[in-house]
Amino acid sequence: MYLKFTKTFFLLVAFTCVFSCKEKKVEVVKPKTVIEKAEEQYALLLQDAEASNKIPRTLNKDGEMHWTHQRFDWTEGFYPGSMWYLFEETKDEKWRKAAEKFQTLFEDHKNLTTNHDLGFVFNCSYGNGYRLTKNEAFKAVMINAAESLITRFNPKVGCIKSWDVASGWQKERGWKYPVIIDNMMNLELLFEVSKLTENSKYKDVAITHANTTLKNHFRENNSSVHVVDYDPETGEVRGKHTAQGFADGSSWARGQAWGLYGYTVCYRYTKDEKYLQKAKKIAKYILEYKGTPADGIPYWDYNAPNIPNEPRDVSAAAITASALIELNRYTETSYLLAINKILESLKTPEYTAKLGENKHFILKHSVGSIPHGNEIDVPLNYADYYYLEALGRYKSYNLNQ
Repeated sequence: MYLKFTKTFFLLVAFTCVFSCKEKKVEVVKPKTVIEKAEEQYALLLQDAEASNKIPRTLNKDGEMHWTHQRFDWTEGFYPGSMWYLFEETKDEKWRKAAEKFQTLFEDHKNLTTNHDLGFVFNCSYGNGYRLTKNEAFKAVMINAAESLITRFNPKVGCIKSWDVASGWQKERGWKYPVIIDNMMNLELLFEVSKLTENSKYKDVAITHANTTLKNHFRENNSSVHVVDYDPETGEVRGKHTAQGFADGSSWARGQAWGLYGYTVCYRYTKDEKYLQKAKKIAKYILEYKGTPADGIPYWDYNAPNIPNEPRDVSAAAITASALIELNRYTETSYLLAINKILESLKTPEYTAKLGENKHFILKHSVGSIPHGNEIDVPLNYADYYYLEALGRYKSYNLNQ
């Protein structure tokens, strides 16, 4: 009787375990359907963009379209990048043609040496274009942009300088050589160009920057400060600050996402275990933070003073989801439940606009910079970009299997 009961009990436990595990793998995200709806919305946005021959960035305080500037704008690569993703998923030539057309609007910015965001701009646009078409002209633009970017590297500091401080609010802060966590995202261009050219100089800069940031940007709990200011003559850390977060000691939500994404990319190109371990630790901090709402969409800063009456930042959630999907490939730890929760939340009417609304952006409720009073609770072109990237990755990596 005892043996029979024990056998029955363990069979029941085994069945329950198998059933539970299977339940966890059930597809709750159907990326193809979501991408199809996003394409409908972006078809309307394309009409607006073509009529103005400008790149959409966000909405202004009056709810009207705010286009990227003719001068350098760090977000200008995301819109053509989103169209490259739509081309990749649909094979519709209109998206390829549109992506090529709109990225030419800023091609001459490949020569700029006054900004660190050339990686964002040219890898998201020309980089995706080259990946999908192998157009040698796109490759040449990427190389040119990488050459410009590495001029901002100071070997004494070991980092690419983020902002010039000759004037403006950066000078008012008294900074000498500010480096922001966002800059981790510009390294992908350097890694990729090293791979394309078989020239290690770009990769060497990226690795040195990543190592210096690893040393100085993270707290014991694996959260990241936003800005580290260095002495350009000695490389010593002068101070740790924020520009877009609530406070110097707070956790700016998008900054945490940039760090997660950046070190996941570093591991992809180098297979250096320390980058993988850092990405996993950042993921743990993000996913286990007790103040994050149940739907997985964070407040703009984890330590914002008026939570729960603070804006969410959908862009941080989209970046995090995309990074977790890639990180999930490199580790035995499964991030699928967290990925599903974020993507399921983003596709709801709370965060996804109805067709024809939101000035034809896909996602709502992102935050640019509350301390600067800019882009608060609005759509942002980079939120859409990383959302489309996440959906495409989810589909191509077969996470629904």
